[in-house]
Amino acid sequence: MPQIHGAGVKAEVDWGEAQVAMAGSAARVYLFHMRACHSGAAFAMAFPHCSQQAFLEAHVHAFDWFGGVFGLLRYDNLASAVKQVLRGRRRVETDRFIALRSHYLYESQFTTPGIEGAHEKGGVEGEVGRFRRRHLVPVPDVCSLGGLNAWMLAGCETDLHRKITGRYETVGESFARERPLLRGLPAERASTADEATPRVDSKALVTIKQNRYSVPVRLAGLRIHARVGAREIECRHGGELVAVHERQQGRFGISASLDHYLELLARKLGALAGSLALSQERERGCWPSVFDELWEKITERYGVSEAARQMIDVLLLAREHTPGEVEQAVRGALAAGAHDGRAVAVLTSRGARTIARELDDLPQRLQGLGAPPPTLGHYDELLVAGGTQ
Repeated sequence: MPQIHGAGVKAEVDWGEAQVAMAGSAARVYLFHMRACHSGAAFAMAFPHCSQQAFLEAHVHAFDWFGGVFGLLRYDNLASAVKQVLRGRRRVETDRFIALRSHYLYESQFTTPGIEGAHEKGGVEGEVGRFRRRHLVPVPDVCSLGGLNAWMLAGCETDLHRKITGRYETVGESFARERPLLRGLPAERASTADEATPRVDSKALVTIKQNRYSVPVRLAGLRIHARVGAREIECRHGGELVAVHERQQGRFGISASLDHYLELLARKLGALAGSLALSQERERGCWPSVFDELWEKITERYGVSEAARQMIDVLLLAREHTPGEVEQAVRGALAAGAHDGRAVAVLTSRGARTIARELDDLPQRLQGLGAPPPTLGHYDELLVAGGTQ
């Protein structure tokens, strides 16, 4: 039957799947979708798996994007939310899902189990396929899950300009009327991350969920606090954020950041070329080819050890400047034939200097100085006096 949905009242949630090219390899990702029944505005986000933690974390990001909370959300009978299916519409919900609903104060409704409930939330089920065809065909080639989600978020914003067949206004115009009717967001976001306090081993790695992640070498032997999300892992020490890693899938994987080891490599120069951290930087596409060109030129001029030392100095520049500024300085040094890490440092500092603002508004600024306009009256008096003599 044709349906009419009140503004700000109801939204639907579903999962989908897609194939993407991530860091040069084919990967399957799971797409979380939340669609407003009235306006058709929809939020989508990718995860490496459709776990309960990903399910809860996606809700937090979706509510932030919508700018409020719908009064009712409709779901399948997925295990992330439903512990037990009872007679009729009654369900025993999982504890963490109840905590999420209690934080955002919305009601949940679940479809009829089996084939009978297959079309009870057709809006979001159609959205899953539409979004995949519109934004994930041809298959996007991204460097990371974060890059994919940035791509998808841009797609969600673009879709606000489309018109649904039979409607006279765009999705965004309809949602602009719906947004003020949503329930306001709570003062704090719901916490969906797990907590851990692992000890840093001698290789500056911490073990979390059977995978290992690097932190700065100065923390070896100490305990850090980790927030384990569905997509990212944040490591803090003394309240300071010291590392952020994309969460590894499977077991026994290692995620290493080259920046965490620079102080150690400054004393062990020979370890740079064969380090796992450098290899992973290359795989992530964070190591520009011009760095290898500079490294080779310095090696020819100064030797292996001195070349490694100067390359570490170049990498340390990224702590005070942006990676783009450092890369541009390396290109400038190569173009000038200055095959030296010190030349890169000079060019980086020059590029970071504040450029003086052009004085386009000079006439307006001079008007405020209060100087009187020039007058030639005194010269006229001299002319008159001279004429009488």
